[in-house]
Amino acid sequence: MDSSSVPTGVSTREPGPYRPGYELVAEQILQLIAELELRPGDRMPTENELATRLGSSRTVVREAVKILSAIGRIRAQKGRGLYVSDDEGMLGSARWGGFFHPTDLDHVYMLFEFRRVQETAASRLAATRATPPELRAIEAAAETCRQGHLTGQVALFNRGDDDFHLAIATASHNNFLIASVREARRLQYQSTTIGLHGSVGGHAAEATEEHAAIFQAIRDGDPEAAARATAIHLDNTLEDYRREIQRRVFGE
Repeated sequence: MDSSSVPTGVSTREPGPYRPGYELVAEQILQLIAELELRPGDRMPTENELATRLGSSRTVVREAVKILSAIGRIRAQKGRGLYVSDDEGMLGSARWGGFFHPTDLDHVYMLFEFRRVQETAASRLAATRATPPELRAIEAAAETCRQGHLTGQVALFNRGDDDFHLAIATASHNNFLIASVREARRLQYQSTTIGLHGSVGGHAAEATEEHAAIFQAIRDGDPEAAARATAIHLDNTLEDYRREIQRRVFGE
């Protein structure tokens, strides 16, 4: 069959790796929210209505709803239904979520570009403003992350990673940076939960070394070295995301 005989709307792309139905439906629900132009606080279709609209079973829809509830995109109120999350946060993060698609590689690039701006600035400020207790908090978080990697405990690694980046933001003594770092990491968590099954590939060992380099620069009071080390860390993390998204979602 040549390309001229392929029916309109039928993709000729080779199928990618298997993905669970609830993961695909979670993405479809996010797309539906955007298509219906639902705003934070708006009521959503019921699980039955979603199942009918998306051509899925209610069981699969329920699992997708659990994921989206866990990552803060929707709220399920017992006896009242489903609502688009209205947890605005300090900088209106729910509005960011309205256009962020967790498995869209372009969106992930933009998110990391945003994180690079935020966190290099936070590291620069932390290098000149961090107090001794804040330095200890950064160091302790880096060690938690390292122990999580060494023992194969993904949850411990992730907790240390979150604590590390937020501790640096805290040491910047800038409330806007603290809030934006927190919200950007929340969106990143959505990418790992929906698109990457909760984990990212082979960057963990390097990440712990990069954390150590960032901490050393902040401890030494060297703003430019701290910013450079942070930029390297985020660029390497983005490369890991790029590989994983392409492998798992696009089969490349």
